Amino acid sequence: MDPIKLTNEQQVIVTLTPKTDAGKPAKLDGAPTWEVISGDSKVNVDGGGLSATIVSADDPGDTEILVSADADLGDGVETISDVLHVTVAGASAKNLGITVGTPSAKPTGPTV
Repeated sequence: MDPIKLTNEQQVIVTLTPKTDAGKPAKLDGAPTWEVISGDSKVNVDGGGLSATIVSADDPGDTEILVSADADLGDGVETISDVLHVTVAGASAKNLGITVGTPSAKPTGPTV
């Protein structure tokens, strides 16, 4: 999977759609888990665990998020997992943010 590229002002929703080897929809046993294993971006998991909002870190850098689930629908456990790579870049300036002060009287007298 390609890295998720965000600026430090963005977030993105990631959704899981489990599939079999043949590409058919598959069920999971319980809710998937999402864990930040490195970096400063955050994960807000939605109900049921099949989607989460990735919130970029305030500072540029990389984050890795481990998503794991149990694919065995019985008493056993068959863990499947994937790692999301998030690359955060600093947002670039889009305007100069000019502010104008309050006008005041100019000085009187000789100028140098």
